[in-house]
Amino acid sequence: MRHVARIASFLLASAVFLPALAAEPDGLILPPGFHASVVGDVGPRARHIAIGPNGDLYVSTIDFKSLMDPKAPHIGILVAHLDRDHKIAGEVQHFSSADNGTGIGFHDGMLYAAAPAAIYRFKFSKGEAIPAAAPEIVVDGMPTTGSPNRGLAFDGKGDLFVSVPGASNNCEDKSDPSNPHPRGLNPCPELKTRAGIWRFSADKTDQHFPTDGEQIATGVRDMQALSWSRDLHGLYAAMQGRNGAAHALDPSVPGTSGDNYIAEEMHRIDKGTDLGWPYTYYDVDQKKRVLAPEYGGDGKKAADGHYSDPVVAFPGHASPLDIAFYDGRQFPRAYRGGAFVVFHGGLGPDLAEGHNGYDVKFVPFHVSGAKAGKAGAPQDFIEGFAGPDASYKNADKAMYRPVGAAVAKDGSLYVMDGNKGRIWRITYSR
Repeated sequence: MRHVARIASFLLASAVFLPALAAEPDGLILPPGFHASVVGDVGPRARHIAIGPNGDLYVSTIDFKSLMDPKAPHIGILVAHLDRDHKIAGEVQHFSSADNGTGIGFHDGMLYAAAPAAIYRFKFSKGEAIPAAAPEIVVDGMPTTGSPNRGLAFDGKGDLFVSVPGASNNCEDKSDPSNPHPRGLNPCPELKTRAGIWRFSADKTDQHFPTDGEQIATGVRDMQALSWSRDLHGLYAAMQGRNGAAHALDPSVPGTSGDNYIAEEMHRIDKGTDLGWPYTYYDVDQKKRVLAPEYGGDGKKAADGHYSDPVVAFPGHASPLDIAFYDGRQFPRAYRGGAFVVFHGGLGPDLAEGHNGYDVKFVPFHVSGAKAGKAGAPQDFIEGFAGPDASYKNADKAMYRPVGAAVAKDGSLYVMDGNKGRIWRITYSR
């Protein structure tokens, strides 16, 4: 009887706590004190999010149909007006044909949005949610082949930063497709006009890529996550690492199997930063940068020291798509100056244990003192996007895949999914 009573007591206690554990919408899991509320859905193909001066949400989109077919219609930029309860009020509207570049952001009250070939600027008249004036071209002439992803960031001093990824997985020499061990082109021609980060003036129009800009970083494979930290006074970026190093060393190994040691790298970007692609990759397990197999690497041979080491190295195939530095005051002090990194989640064949990513992690940073700029260990911040267990962390099974984040004036955090365009508002209360 005593044993039965203990079981009954345990079940009663569990019932008391279950509502609290299940209270967050869509099965999201957050740290204690944090809560999520559904803002609404803006539809599939959403990518990055920017918050306008009046609180409206502006969303960039990517649509592979219009990427592949020039005659296909463009989704453009989405705009959602929020009511007093922070819910989408009325229909989601869209304007312009600027899309497929992912980067979007406000600077001096104007909206900047990237397309693969150009960066556009939209001026708003008083009270406008959708600009009536035609967009201005800030930068044009970016390459349209390869990855269309363009990250955007502003330093608040008049500079605009744009990332232009490479066009291949590892700059392979494809002249002999029968070669089971492809060699990398050396020097890699993609490094001349892309695979880097450029700085332009945010206040000028009709700038041409790359001649009117200054290249400040090279060695970028693929990148959307680009953000300026006001607390750290610097530019930070997260790069999606290469695929298939194990396959390059041994063709019997599937292309992405066992390659989780190839880091998704987060770097501070200063002038002259070299992220190492395509010649190297950063090995999470060995905690060092090694030569890529196409360039003489054997999985252990260290690269020379002129390449940048990441401030944080995440496990591979997690797909970081956005970085949002927390400069609000609503969250506890430990979050101030830190970075929320949004992971879309890995692709590939379905795995019972799932792929990496499908979450949002928080990276704390020291913002003062002798350790200023040093990153702490990444922390789980939001989990549960894909589903109730790890097996849902597969692209064709996941319910939601996070793509973007932005900090609002009131210190709340907006996080967006790419499957339905669902947006959540994250708040904190003691």
